[in-house]
Amino acid sequence: MTKMMRAARLHKIGDPFQIDTIPIPEVRPTDVLVEVKAAGVVPNLRNVVTNYPQWFPFLPLPQLPAIYGLDSAGIVSQVGSQVRSDIKPGDRVYVNPGLSCGTCQACRRGDHINCTAYTFQGYFGFGPGSQQIYEDYPYGGFGQYLTAPAANLVKLPDSISFEQGARFGYMGTSYSALRKAQFSPGQTVLVDGGTGTLGLGAVILALAMGAAKVFATGRNQALLKKLHQIDPRRVVPITLGERPTAEIVMEATGGYGVDALIETLGPNAPVATVLDSFNALRRGGKAINIGGVADPIPLEPFPLMCLQKSYIGSLWFTTAEGQDMAAMAHAGTLDLGVFEHERFPLDQVNEALDAIDKRTGGFTNVVIMH
Repeated sequence: MTKMMRAARLHKIGDPFQIDTIPIPEVRPTDVLVEVKAAGVVPNLRNVVTNYPQWFPFLPLPQLPAIYGLDSAGIVSQVGSQVRSDIKPGDRVYVNPGLSCGTCQACRRGDHINCTAYTFQGYFGFGPGSQQIYEDYPYGGFGQYLTAPAANLVKLPDSISFEQGARFGYMGTSYSALRKAQFSPGQTVLVDGGTGTLGLGAVILALAMGAAKVFATGRNQALLKKLHQIDPRRVVPITLGERPTAEIVMEATGGYGVDALIETLGPNAPVATVLDSFNALRRGGKAINIGGVADPIPLEPFPLMCLQKSYIGSLWFTTAEGQDMAAMAHAGTLDLGVFEHERFPLDQVNEALDAIDKRTGGFTNVVIMH
């Protein structure tokens, strides 16, 4: 007899999710079956299921009806016949949703995030090969079970809750950005948009990595105050619009500037704000963009050359980087206690989407609990 599960599926772009009963997926040899315990509702999800076909027609979406849910944490229920040591039923895991084809030149070089068919399981893709990957892995976190490659599992110690694990996607994006900036202990960083979902992750990860100072911008005074309270000695809040960010940073650093800039501002942010923050970088500093400001950013190449500054895009993070974060959290250097969880049962998935619009900046963590 076929075993069944419940899943929230999207049947039409712009419509609410519906709760359906479908078969539990079968496990292929190198895959695992994960019983999802918590699935994060990411801030951008409503845009994806409502506006992406018009806004970004070049980013493939899964064929409908589809199970969304980008960030999933749960328990390994079953492993494929070719899954060997270290992954076994009962393991607590986060599922890295970044999937690649495995055979293109980028994949063969171990550079899976630059695969031409790179795809976020339960979300959207980046190339024409994404549809095949959706067909191979059509299950997202809004279902009770999903299949995933064993290589995509981040093992979670008991000290990390499933709700915290379901936040690893946006946190991992920030962690990979800091690594691309070659950020190291004792350095300084500016997080542009530090009170948002990506920005808060960048702040707490920079602190965990030994930052001397973390400058963080925002507009909401209450959120900036909460951010400052995480570590009053090292977190320096900057209110956007009062004074130029670069001016404040240069004063605080004796005219040197910050070692790294993590740009987390969203599509509607003014370009002038980005340029202001870029001017806070020291000579040789690196700016990493993970926020996706929509308008063109006019950076002059000659000053970039003379000052040896870099502006780098960063999309996602590796499973190894996810395992780094789990180790830091378990050791106590990465504080996951800053998140305020808002939990919804699967039947209230549409209410959870509404809650995203009312969240308290990056501190709020909206999750579906199975």
